[in-house]
Amino acid sequence: MDMPDHPLPPNLEHETRLWQMGFQHIAGIDEAGRGALAGPVAAGAVILPRCCEPTGVWRDVRDSKLLTPAARTELAAAIRAAALSWSVGMASAAEIDQMGIAPATRLAMQRAVAGLTPPPDYLLIDWVKLPGLNIRQESLTKADQRIVSVAAASILAKVTRDEHLAALDVRFPAYGFARHKGYGVPAHLAALAERGPCPIHRHSFAPIARRPSLFDAVQPERKPEQEAR
Repeated sequence: MDMPDHPLPPNLEHETRLWQMGFQHIAGIDEAGRGALAGPVAAGAVILPRCCEPTGVWRDVRDSKLLTPAARTELAAAIRAAALSWSVGMASAAEIDQMGIAPATRLAMQRAVAGLTPPPDYLLIDWVKLPGLNIRQESLTKADQRIVSVAAASILAKVTRDEHLAALDVRFPAYGFARHKGYGVPAHLAALAERGPCPIHRHSFAPIARRPSLFDAVQPERKPEQEAR
């Protein structure tokens, strides 16, 4: 289902419709890090309290891409405190190389859903479809800009992944992961040209895939752990 561009903030129309239909635990789902050259792809999942009002954090959430890092961090803490349940799942760079970014994104989302307690009975997903899950669902374009639970999920996915990359920067300080979070900015590309990839780079992504001789000493990345409540 396509959704037109709209200047208004996310709202609870989709969740309210589903609550009125009898669904109890509706999870919004979104990903972060799909286009990076390094690190995992992360997926957030958030179940709002049933029939909550558009006040407090549920009034303030936005698509994570529209927020400053400080605002994302503050909202992430409030989302964790106010949500009925939340979870973040990841798929590692090695898994991305093995199966491709689209299946790895679905895997991260499935891990996020698996971490929710109580389990969801309906999913609202930004763009992606999860046919491997026997849960009723809708895939919507720009859902992170229009649906409160999906916007909240986008914030948790982004904040958790950014924190993960900042921690990896300590292990691999030459690449600047804490600054660019694995995306292909000029400084990152320059470090790759000088040093080649490290264990958390995605070897199947250009420009790394064009230089296979750089992979000889690289070891697979360990799977990131799931975070949930």
